[in-house]
Amino acid sequence: MNNNREYHIGIAPGEIPELVLLPGDPDRARDIAMKYFDEPQEIARKREYWSFKGKWKGVPVAVCSTGIGCPSAAIALEELVKVGCTTFLRVGTSGAISRSIESGDLVIFTGSVRDDGTSRQYVPIEFPAVADPEMVLALIEAAQNSGARFHVGIGHSKDAFYSEHPEFVTDSEGTRRKWEWMRNSRVLATEMEAAALFVIGHLRRVKVGTICVVIGENVEKEAKIVGKPSIDELVTVALDAITSFKR
Repeated sequence: MNNNREYHIGIAPGEIPELVLLPGDPDRARDIAMKYFDEPQEIARKREYWSFKGKWKGVPVAVCSTGIGCPSAAIALEELVKVGCTTFLRVGTSGAISRSIESGDLVIFTGSVRDDGTSRQYVPIEFPAVADPEMVLALIEAAQNSGARFHVGIGHSKDAFYSEHPEFVTDSEGTRRKWEWMRNSRVLATEMEAAALFVIGHLRRVKVGTICVVIGENVEKEAKIVGKPSIDELVTVALDAITSFKR
């Protein structure tokens, strides 16, 4: 094995472009590459990390899955930085917290509530988890140009998917109060990776953004996801935004 190849993602320096989309699902990484990239090529497949490279409108770009949750996403980001990647955009799914958001809408995160454990092992909880501001602006411009219905604001990142449902936890009333204070504080949507990615991106001096498509409109009441909206707008907006840094 190449000694320069990173242990978890299986990638060595020079094998992957600087611009990387980060979906959670390995199959989604493959689908993004095969459907949207010109000249798609597999780079590596190891554990939950499946990576591909190609081009979008002539610009070299890559995609690497991160698995579910902040711990595995943090590993992917750390190792991708080590092999030379500089610009990252999480493309994922989220559940709506705000009642103004509908299934299929896009949410561009400016920051995230750090309700995860991974980011706390890097910096104290008082440290903010914020997206790269240039990435936020690029996402807004791309979403406007696409005509997509989108929202911009603060998201929420958690470790335990089912903990958002009162019937799955011991402190059901406390869980209901948590969702209500977040809703009253204008937190838009919840997912499982952004907070750690934002914190680590800031510490490693790389650009990190997050854009999600909403797949559930009432996170504290719908424990089962039935059907998913198309990711076409999500992916094309993300690709237009991330490749704008190389044009």
